[in-house]
Amino acid sequence: MDHAVVAHVVVVVFLATLIRSSIGFGEALVAVPLLALRIPVDVAAPLAVLVSITIAAIVLLQDWREVHVRSAGSLFASTLVGIPVGLWLLIAVDARIVKALLAVVLITFAITMLTRRVRFHLDRDRPLWLAGCGFAAGVLGGAYGMNGPPLVIYGSLRRWSAAQFRATLQGYFLPASVVGMLGYWLAGLWVPTVTRYFVIALPGIIVATLLGRMLHRRIRGDAFFRWVCVGLILIGVVLLGQAGFT
Repeated sequence: MDHAVVAHVVVVVFLATLIRSSIGFGEALVAVPLLALRIPVDVAAPLAVLVSITIAAIVLLQDWREVHVRSAGSLFASTLVGIPVGLWLLIAVDARIVKALLAVVLITFAITMLTRRVRFHLDRDRPLWLAGCGFAAGVLGGAYGMNGPPLVIYGSLRRWSAAQFRATLQGYFLPASVVGMLGYWLAGLWVPTVTRYFVIALPGIIVATLLGRMLHRRIRGDAFFRWVCVGLILIGVVLLGQAGFT
């Protein structure tokens, strides 16, 4: 293996892990696009999913008591229904249109939450909201590997605490990533190169996950949700760029 490429993979995985461990999501904004600069996408994508499984497992071992099990389970079940629709969307609809629409929704939602112009929130789990956000996560995951945004919106509306938000998202991402990795294995994309990169990056993944937990504990209350909103805005901007609007 080229040492420069290995160093690039280790640094990118460390940074993506730190982001995910700190706020519970957002590593997709960093991992695959940056990894794909130096390694093939069909290696970068399964590697990112292996990293996701590892982060979720470490977080849940520490904070499993904070997980809203019912919410995570319902979101995951709805996701399985949405994945085939996402695969169809990938084939049938111009990706630029979908990404632009998603970007507008994310940025509008985040700005609305930041400015407090709308105080709507969910005081308890609502089946329609759970099903809708889980389904949307499946659609976006099946089409573009971006499950996170609908889940973040749901958690924000539920006003979960920072610890509950982070842990519950990992409770969703763990089974979802395992299913995704199974798909890569069945498709013959889990190759020895993916495993080698993962093993090399593993010490950094562990350190970044633990460091992210420390950073997470320092972000309290409204400050945490401000960071969540900033993360959504950044994802929206990246999507607009991919759609050709920036």
